[in-house]
Amino acid sequence: MRKVRCAIYTRKSSEEGLEQDFNSLDAQREACAAYILSQASEGWSQLPAVYDDGGISGGTLERPALQRLLADIAAGTIDIVVVYKVDRLTRSLLDFAKLVEAMDKAEVSFVSVTQSFNTTTSMGRLTLNMLLSFAQFEREVTAERIRDKIAASKAKGMWMGGVVPLGYRANGRTLTIDGEHAALIRSIFDRYLEVRNVRLLTAQLADEIIRVPKRMTGTGRKLGGKPLTRGQIYKILSNPIYIGKICHKGEIFEGQHDAIVDRETWDKVQMQLEANTQGEQQTRTASAPSLLAGKVFDSEGEALIASHANKGTTRYHYYIAKSGKGEAAEGQRMLRIPALELEKVVCKAVATEVEQPLGLLAKAGVEPTPDTVAILGDRAASLATSLRKRERTAVRTCIEKVTIGPAQVSVELTADDLCSLLSIAPTSQVTTNPAINIAATLRRSGRAVRLIQHGVSTSTEGEPQEHLLKLLHRARAWWQMMLDGKLTVSALAREQQVTSSYASRVVRLNFLAPKIVEAIVIGKQPIDLDAKKLLNLSDLPLAWNEQEELLFGR
Repeated sequence: MRKVRCAIYTRKSSEEGLEQDFNSLDAQREACAAYILSQASEGWSQLPAVYDDGGISGGTLERPALQRLLADIAAGTIDIVVVYKVDRLTRSLLDFAKLVEAMDKAEVSFVSVTQSFNTTTSMGRLTLNMLLSFAQFEREVTAERIRDKIAASKAKGMWMGGVVPLGYRANGRTLTIDGEHAALIRSIFDRYLEVRNVRLLTAQLADEIIRVPKRMTGTGRKLGGKPLTRGQIYKILSNPIYIGKICHKGEIFEGQHDAIVDRETWDKVQMQLEANTQGEQQTRTASAPSLLAGKVFDSEGEALIASHANKGTTRYHYYIAKSGKGEAAEGQRMLRIPALELEKVVCKAVATEVEQPLGLLAKAGVEPTPDTVAILGDRAASLATSLRKRERTAVRTCIEKVTIGPAQVSVELTADDLCSLLSIAPTSQVTTNPAINIAATLRRSGRAVRLIQHGVSTSTEGEPQEHLLKLLHRARAWWQMMLDGKLTVSALAREQQVTSSYASRVVRLNFLAPKIVEAIVIGKQPIDLDAKKLLNLSDLPLAWNEQEELLFGR
């Protein structure tokens, strides 16, 4: 008689009761062993190996005992897998299909003690699939109930598990303050209010070798022992659990645990965090703050955030749309305006208006007193000079808001502060903030969006464009290759794997007027002069003065 090797697999979803001498796993194994014994006449015999998964859900195949079982099946040491119920093996139809495929490949069947199945027949598999469908449905319904229970419990302020926040210890369904760790949390809040900058606070803590306290989770995973990162400090400073709250899916509920940080300190910290993310940082820690930070908006009222990028030792400042909803010219989705260009245009326009103070004050409904009119011109000239120099105090005091529109830039001035800067006492109450409209459009040049003011010089004044420099370098290199190798344009194009038309247009730029090349190198070319415009100049004249007239308008 052929010997049939039988392996018993048992599983229990929760750990409850597993510490007992005779638990659910033992009961399942005993029932399966009795069934195997009843089939002894058919040659069935129980293998000594134990495949028990305690406290693991049937919704996953990543179970230690199940993986050992599958390995033994693949090795050919098992003929039949015996389980108490089908859902002990899996509760997922997809996982069941994988298991059946692995068993079929090894010519292994499985038996359910409490359900009569034969996986070698189509009817048996149909019945089994139907049963597993209900098992999977039951698991999904159970998961929904658990999620609802967690949400309801958190709404009551209960702690429902997870990694315990630094400063607390888990105590059933609530949290208890850990005195030593809580002191570190309070210190982080207090020190942040002193330096008002997470980056500086992180550096201070690193210099003082203050590390995350070592802890161990309920699953035995070790935490801590490393320096605090900026991300961890941001998380600590913005986590409402430290004022006795519980969060769940964006909602905040009153917790049942005690607060580590008082509400006043918490509010001050949140205000500072918010201030540091909305435009300008109003503290000494701002190394090179943008002049109009926090005052620039798009046509939809969306704030443009002051940002920067570094290339080598050079830092470039920009105003960018925070949510990406701002509309630029020609359908660009993201406004990203060079800060220097915008600041120069705005300051120059405001300075020009300030030089005519009576008209500007009239827009605001302000009438100077007779004794101040005589000296108003000198004060206005002094203020205009400060604005043209882009002196920070004058600019930020005078300008209330800058709005970037599709065809103009609107600058709103602060009437009260304007009067203060001009040292005048109005005879009538201020009615409105005066506004200045600047005819300007946004246009892409290379990878950046440029601000082009209509009717005035459009030089970028000292901002060399990398894409133009690379194009000139390529023109010079390709021309030299043609001279050295006596190549035709067609031969050069084949060697560089480009079209003959493109190669011809690039090489032609080797004969640009020296003044044009110099302007590009030092960054004084017209703002709208980009690589596309240069390459598309099919009628580029040979005479240098004609080139300058064509590109510079002179």
